[in-house]
Amino acid sequence: MCIIYIMFGFIWFVLCACNWRDLLRIQLWIGAIIILGMLEKAVFFAEFERLNVVGHSVPGAIVFAELVSCVKRALARMLVVIISLGFGIVKPRLGPMLHRIVGMGVLYFVLASIEGCMRALKVKPDESKKELLAAVPLAVLDATICWWIFTSLVQVMRTLRLRRNLVKLSLYRHFTNTLIFAVLASLGFMIWMMKTHKLQSCITDWKELWVDDAFWHLLFSVILMVIMVLWRPTNTNQRYAFSAISDSMDEQDEAPLMTEAFDGMKMRGANDTSAAKRSDPKTKAEDDLKWIEENIPASVADV
Repeated sequence: MCIIYIMFGFIWFVLCACNWRDLLRIQLWIGAIIILGMLEKAVFFAEFERLNVVGHSVPGAIVFAELVSCVKRALARMLVVIISLGFGIVKPRLGPMLHRIVGMGVLYFVLASIEGCMRALKVKPDESKKELLAAVPLAVLDATICWWIFTSLVQVMRTLRLRRNLVKLSLYRHFTNTLIFAVLASLGFMIWMMKTHKLQSCITDWKELWVDDAFWHLLFSVILMVIMVLWRPTNTNQRYAFSAISDSMDEQDEAPLMTEAFDGMKMRGANDTSAAKRSDPKTKAEDDLKWIEENIPASVADV
């Protein structure tokens, strides 16, 4: 994982350096998450390498690694929520939603820190359920964040569909499919893990315990890789950025279909009325006389 994140960082740095004039704020946020991931994996690698060589670990190193991991996961969830709200792509600012996103990130960091430290400091043969109790609030918060993300994505995709912005709509469709895959994979793995490792009084496949931690790191890196591919820095970055002119023009055309139909019925009725007036000979003669009085001078002096 350390090598994978180093590759992520190198590729992202090269792409950002080649297109630094057109970078979006979301791309800078992705770079910050990659840097935190490199730091997290480096600390984990140093800790596990020392454990293999010496036979005992540094007490504070694993806790520090878990705290860095919690910061990275909290920022990643904030990034996904910001993307799902359409910031920088559909809307220019977050407004009051920014305080909610920051509060969500702080709450997630606190709960994840409690769960991660208890998991890291607990002895493996310990059969107490304190770790499981600490994971329940974190799971509830994750479920709430997922509901928030998907409802926001539905609204953004509806807006893009009404605006007929196919480029951004295709981007959000791929992003939504990635999140659906991540949720289904997480649920499947959690069911398998609870059945195999958490609810068993005697664990027989103890050699596979490392999968409990490795799966989440691997899944996170896969989601990050997809986000990097979708929001990679290119010379056409501005296609995905919010444009005040084009988006405001799109918003003017964003009327509901029933309103358009009702307006069409009114215009049709107005056109029918004006056509009926024009077909009346008396009305036509009056209109002609009015036009003559307004446009043709009565004398040479008026000319």
